Amino acid sequence: MKNVLVLGATGFIGGHIALAAIEQGWRVRGLRRVSGATGHIGQAEVSWHEGDIDHLESLTQAFDGIEVVFHAAAYYPRHSRNVSFHVAHAVKQTRNVFMAARCAGVSLLVFTSTLTTIGIPPAGEKRLADERDHYLPGSLSRSAYYECKYAMESEMLRAVARGLPVVIVNPTAVFGPGDLNLALGGALLAVARGWMVAWLPAQINAVDVRDVAQAQIRASEVGRVGERYILGGHNTMLRELIVMAAEVAGVRPPRFKIPLGLIDFAVWLGDRIPRLDLLGNHLRAVRQWQGYDCSKAQRELDLSPRSLEITLAEALDWYRAHGYLG
Repeated sequence: MKNVLVLGATGFIGGHIALAAIEQGWRVRGLRRVSGATGHIGQAEVSWHEGDIDHLESLTQAFDGIEVVFHAAAYYPRHSRNVSFHVAHAVKQTRNVFMAARCAGVSLLVFTSTLTTIGIPPAGEKRLADERDHYLPGSLSRSAYYECKYAMESEMLRAVARGLPVVIVNPTAVFGPGDLNLALGGALLAVARGWMVAWLPAQINAVDVRDVAQAQIRASEVGRVGERYILGGHNTMLRELIVMAAEVAGVRPPRFKIPLGLIDFAVWLGDRIPRLDLLGNHLRAVRQWQGYDCSKAQRELDLSPRSLEITLAEALDWYRAHGYLG
């Protein structure tokens, strides 16, 4: 029986990692900043510890005696003002985590990164993006999110070079039950309420949060140290995903396409009026949204994506059961 720690266990992905670890029969600790918080996992058998990855000294007790750490609590900048501040904050958090892991002598750290650190394939290579492709820092004008995620993943790779056993996983667009913070669930709810009347002409990869969690468990068992694994499901045009969600919800699908030039204007406006910069972190990269080759995780981590229609239906069922939808 392993002793594992989930950083971010009150969150969407972290909560599902905790549940998957419990199903494995492992002893699970969860780190939380707010006493009493349990996220979407409620009364699951988790030993909770209060702490904050901003403060290294608060991590000692939570890490003590732990074999595997799942780090799913990485910094998430909500806007792109003062990018250098956000990057410095993200790097400090990351260093606190791997210093605590090193001091505790953990056997492995599984780091939840993101799809944004996967770059576009080189020009002339007609293939989907995969783990060989890296985001080029500074290539997006003023995106704190992209720069922070690149900096955090880079810190983890540097820690590997200094002997810390780290496996990196890169989930794509994650949907499913339990998205309390409405990471992507907010868009799904907008569709289900009939509020979404337009779509973006972009490609994405969508995956079920439970498949992501199971792949992380497998990564802790057989993942190769220093390697990245794209945890993705289905490559699809965004319009197709929205239409599918509308059909599942029983509402009318969106009817209009949003021109990319209008998105450029919205990002420009958000840069100048900060309170309008709600989605600028991601919209400024819309021309780089892409599909992904997830065969490495399928081959090495037994990632087997479930039907996207099932994922959307069960996510909406969860929202109905919890009072988000009538």
